[in-house]
Amino acid sequence: MHLQSLELFGFKSFADKTVFNFHEGVTAIVGPNGCGKSNVLDAVRWALGEQSAKSLRGDEMADVIFNGADTRKPVGFAEVSLTFTDCAEELGIEWHDVRVTRRVYRDGNSEYLLNKTPCRLRDIQGLFADTGIARTAYSMMEQGRIDMILSSRPEDRRAVFEEAAGITKYKTQKREALRKLEATDANLLRIGDVIKEVKRQIGSLQRQAGKARRYQALHADLRVLETHHACKQLASLERDLAASRKEIERLMDSEKTVARENR
Repeated sequence: MHLQSLELFGFKSFADKTVFNFHEGVTAIVGPNGCGKSNVLDAVRWALGEQSAKSLRGDEMADVIFNGADTRKPVGFAEVSLTFTDCAEELGIEWHDVRVTRRVYRDGNSEYLLNKTPCRLRDIQGLFADTGIARTAYSMMEQGRIDMILSSRPEDRRAVFEEAAGITKYKTQKREALRKLEATDANLLRIGDVIKEVKRQIGSLQRQAGKARRYQALHADLRVLETHHACKQLASLERDLAASRKEIERLMDSEKTVARENR
């Protein structure tokens, strides 16, 4: 895999579109102080996903956008593209060339593109893992970096060696797998608590359902009894009514008889 070109627009001191073509054998960028060497390195690291504005010598990410000069107006966004060639075998992909682009606007919005297709930062990090091209990998050595590595803590030097040995990707996958397992364990604990609560509610609901069924059965029996009682009351009232009618007829007949006798 070979870094073919670096294209910048509006990034720090590169107000105009600038393209660096890296031919075979180019391994370093040299020049006097103030010529922009550090800006070139910052552009590479930024395009590969650098998230710390302080690492890019700024206070916020929008500081990487060209902010204007006496004779130039500021631009609205910064864009950096890296083009790699002969990538199929090294990255395990079908593409021969890979173009990584990062763009940031003054309102803070940013986007990543992989071969001009929008993607996530994780996609780019996963693609270049264990290749030595990550934003903090050993392939980019700025001024003073070697002394810093030699004088750094053993843990920091170990990270560089692990990147060179090609095991960083697997360690990252291991951490991700362990994180997912921890999240799964937490979810299982929550599910266990939910199951316990549901079982408690099921017991309460079963008791309530039993009471409801008994109430329905007793209510049905009560309606049957009330119906029988009402039928008996109706029959008794009908008998009393018939008897009352007969008594009324008897009294009317007696009244008629008395009336005839008094004539």
